[in-house]
Amino acid sequence: MKLLVTGGLGFIGSNFILNTLKKFPDFSIVNIDDELEASNRLSLKQIENSKNYRFVKGNITDKTLMEKLILDCDQIINFAAESHVDRSIANAKPFIDTNILGVFTILELLKKHDKKFIQISTDEVFGDLKTGSAVENSYLNPSSPYSSSKASAELLINSYIITYGIRANITRCTNNYGPRQFIEKLIPKTIILADQNKKIPIYNQGKGIRDWMHVDDHCNAIHSVMLDGKDGEKYNISSGNELDVLSVIQRILSIMGKSKDNYEYAENRPGHDDRYSLDSSKIRHKLGWKPNVNFDSGLHETIDWYLKNRDWWINSDLEILDGYQWKSS
Repeated sequence: MKLLVTGGLGFIGSNFILNTLKKFPDFSIVNIDDELEASNRLSLKQIENSKNYRFVKGNITDKTLMEKLILDCDQIINFAAESHVDRSIANAKPFIDTNILGVFTILELLKKHDKKFIQISTDEVFGDLKTGSAVENSYLNPSSPYSSSKASAELLINSYIITYGIRANITRCTNNYGPRQFIEKLIPKTIILADQNKKIPIYNQGKGIRDWMHVDDHCNAIHSVMLDGKDGEKYNISSGNELDVLSVIQRILSIMGKSKDNYEYAENRPGHDDRYSLDSSKIRHKLGWKPNVNFDSGLHETIDWYLKNRDWWINSDLEILDGYQWKSS
């Protein structure tokens, strides 16, 4: 099978490519990525000379380039996205450009070329859930420009499924963690700051609840949809491992031998959601998927990876770890 992966130098995309080529050695992958801030070529350095992998620098809004790539693939897996909530609050335009217009570009091409399309979305499209868990057809209620752009893409895809009969699936996953995650995200940020004996900034006193899933489990879920997903269907992906942010930070500090009090409360950002939660019964029952990575062992492995791979992050703009300010400067 020939796959076109968009945004494959990012966190989930790079792990998906590595996992896919290991699991399906007869597959070939073309990866298009515009190498924006969250991209890192080092993530795929080990396969850059593989006969089954090719990198193309480009933007998914480039219709001419995308058409050439889509013509030569069987499925498109769209990881390309601006994903940092704080940045979307400071400036929403890049999120509109990539997360909506980029998807629109792909959809327009799929009207002409019959290829399967998988859109990687997020649990954040459902907004803040005080109780219960969202199912696939729950009401979309996004809170931030980021989550709104992802919800908008979902609605656009759904309209193309109904109106033009394109073959597409939408997957929504809970909070991922694991190797190669951009340093602004909570777990790598905590690891790196703790390694430097700096305090960890926390929103909302660390009370926000998230469902934490190892990226390998997410990749396996996407494989299930890629191979067996029914056209037009949406699939929620969750681990059932809901923990508040402060508990996760304190686990990391404990594993690293640091004081559990090595954090400080930061000003709450606008549009902050207290809890996300997905019901993933559908993908478990219909496609036979289930998560396999225990959170504590996955966290140990992730900490170990960042400490052993300093060359991957050491040249990043580490100043952003001291607390990205959502306010425009």
